[in-house]
Amino acid sequence: MSQGDTLVGNKRKTKPRITIEPSILAADHARLGEQAQEAESAGASAIQVDIMDGHFVPNITFGWGLIRALRPLVGLALDAHLMILQPERYLAEFAAAGADRIIVHQETCPHLHRTLQSIRQLGVKAGVALNPETPLDTLEEVLELADLIQVMTVSPGFGGQAFIHSQLAKIRRLRNILEARGLETPIAVDGGIDLTTAPLAVQAGATVLVAGSSVYNKVGSVADNLAALYASVEMGE
Repeated sequence: MSQGDTLVGNKRKTKPRITIEPSILAADHARLGEQAQEAESAGASAIQVDIMDGHFVPNITFGWGLIRALRPLVGLALDAHLMILQPERYLAEFAAAGADRIIVHQETCPHLHRTLQSIRQLGVKAGVALNPETPLDTLEEVLELADLIQVMTVSPGFGGQAFIHSQLAKIRRLRNILEARGLETPIAVDGGIDLTTAPLAVQAGATVLVAGSSVYNKVGSVADNLAALYASVEMGE
């Protein structure tokens, strides 16, 4: 049996691969291209670009222009996290700019099934995010269409917020629901991920950790910070 495998009954169960996805929102905005390249050099397979419109969330950040600017600079995947109203109006622009995955919020999509289908039809992976107060059953009818489900462990809008621990129970319930349906959909956790909360999120069932200020800070390099986060997860397993 290889490392990372366990036996459940007479079946082999392999631990899912955990990935840490830096959020460019916490990077130095005067050096976004360089900071994305630092993440790639440190081994990151993707970065998340937080798109905020000042309406759905109380902040304004980037648009698809940043995706287009980053695309020729890095080979890693670019996730566009659309914290905006009426995201369906801009899906084609983000896909054309080079996004590999577009994540929309359940709260902003009255026709979520159609929106996820539209993303996939553009040749892009489709993700859906849930705010802390949004119940899981709002996704019951679209789970098979989602390539990723992102549980927000802070109220979206700003980086550097404290992790909402009550969301760990939601992550556990979501993992159980997915397993009961035979789905291996990645569960991402976004908000307040640090050396203490990263292992808690993974223990609850997360496989993707979106980390901003714990990756981009003045305490250590991007490579050192990513290594420390991975080490914290391994120690917590």
